Parts: sequence; structure tokens; C-alpha cells
Amino acid sequence: MIQPVTYRRKFEGKSNAHLITFDDGRNYVVKFFQEGFEKTLPNEWVSYCLARYLGLPVPFAQIIEIPQSFISEIPELSQLAASQYQFASLYVPGCLDGHQVPDVPGIINPETLAGIIVFDYWLSNRDRTRKNILLQEESADSYRLWIIDQAEVMGSYNWQLPDLQKLNNKMMKSATHKLMASFVEDEGEFADYIELIQTMPIFLIEEIVSVIPDDWKVSKDEKKAIVTALVKRRKKLLPKLIKQFIKKVYLPYYKKRH
Repeated sequence: MIQPVTYRRKFEGKSNAHLITFDDGRNYVVKFFQEGFEKTLPNEWVSYCLARYLGLPVPFAQIIEIPQSFISEIPELSQLAASQYQFASLYVPGCLDGHQVPDVPGIINPETLAGIIVFDYWLSNRDRTRKNILLQEESADSYRLWIIDQAEVMGSYNWQLPDLQKLNNKMMKSATHKLMASFVEDEGEFADYIELIQTMPIFLIEEIVSVIPDDWKVSKDEKKAIVTALVKRRKKLLPKLIKQFIKKVYLPYYKKRH
């Protein structure tokens, strides 16, 4: 397991994210467990694993352990709630968030964009805003798009067991989804990702959820409910929601371009 070497800085926002250099020579964005945001780390872990399975552009991540001796020397970390494990994702340098690029001329990985939209509807991610995408400039008129900060999947960063039984079943208002949809060339890409999600082995989803550390305070019943919610949503609700999205968002943008 990688070990922290140098603390860099705290990121703005409520996600309690910190930039730390590790002994592999790379910088990671590390999120720590915090009261009031108890489901942030479980949400991030489950989202990351599912996104990787789907081939979506999410930075490499892992569950890590930061020694208390390191934490106690950093004022920004020493007051945090005690937790043995944290969530660390690789820092992608040279990026701007969606707010910093008001006009995106081109995306060099457009084949993933329909998948991101389907993914967000599957996991009921209410927070796909322009601040939660990164744009890495590849040339003067094109960017590689990354997705970050999945803290609010399952509807919230502090969901409770009953909440998983009533996740959002309606279209979401997201200007970022509209932006991504404008670069999707083939409507069939949505169906391809739905099929990939629907054929994902249930035991793999169960395995991903089972890895959530005990000190992230997710009960056995909650872990079971995460799996149940994901399996149920992918069967009928996901195709229904994406069908509505295609009709109301994707096709109008597609017709404008063509």
C-alpha cells in the first residue's frame, strides 16, 4: 500500500479533499471520513469500481491507509474524525473544470459520454455539475473529459437505509449532461451502455460493496440495500429514464447539430 510523503493543500468545497504526495512519486486527491458526510467514501468507492468496469474516464483510485503519525503533524488533518482508511484518487494535472471552459469546442473521448450519462442515472447521481468534470487540454480545440467527485450518488452523501428504497426515478436537470449529450454521435451508444450495465454479474457488484471498510460505518443491511437498489434500477427504470433523456435532451441537440 502506498504511503504519504508530503501534504500539499486542501481543496475548496465540502468534500474534505486534500492533495497529498505518496511514495510512488504521484499526487493523489485524498478524501477523509467526516461526520455529516458519512456516505461520501462508500459512494466514491462503489462509483469508482462501477465506472472502471464500464470503461468510463475516471482517475485511478484506491482505498488507502494514512498513518496517524502523518495525520497528527498536519493541522488540516489532525481535527478530522478518526478513520483507518481513506479514499484516494490520482490527481490529473493540467485540467480545468467545466466552469473554467464555458465553450467546449471538442472532446477527444466522446465514446464515453453516453456512458457517463447512463451511469449517473443508474446511480442516482444528483451532482453531475460542471465542477465535477475535468477538461484536460489535448490541443488548441479539444479536451479529454474526466469525471470526478461521485460523493452524492445514491441521492446523497449521508443517505440512510430507507433512502435507498426511494431513489430518484425522474429525469435530472443537468447542464453538464446536456453538454456531454451534444457530443454523442450515435443514439445507440446509450443502449450499449445499458446492456453492459444489465449484464454485469451481480456477484461482482456484491464484491465491490463488500470491500467497503468497516470503519466507514456502512452496515451489512445497508451494503445489501446498495446491491438491491443497483440491480433493481438497472432492469426497468434505467431504460425508461434514458429513453426520456434521449427524447427530451439528446435528440433536440442532435438535430441542432445536423
